[in-house]
Amino acid sequence: MANKGNCKAKDCSREAIGKGYCRMHFRLWKAGEMPKPRYKTCTFEKCHKIRSGTSSLCEEHFKAKHGKAATAASAGAAPEAPAAEAPAPEAPAS
Repeated sequence: MANKGNCKAKDCSREAIGKGYCRMHFRLWKAGEMPKPRYKTCTFEKCHKIRSGTSSLCEEHFKAKHGKAATAASAGAAPEAPAAEAPAPEAPAS
């Protein structure tokens, strides 16, 4: 095998085998665990799913972050609406 130089990972002097990384760092890079990941992955801790649209989160974490707030806001407004529509009690005739 031709020598491709040393691994470009910080403080690693092993022989590079692919993308400038040694075997260990190349495996980590493929898994998305290096500072510059293989794919654009979710920024949520330990999540390696592909990002959703223009967000920095995957679809699951995006829904968890933004879906609950929207659901809570609409759920909080729902109980108030029927109370406002209830007719006022009539006063007894004297």
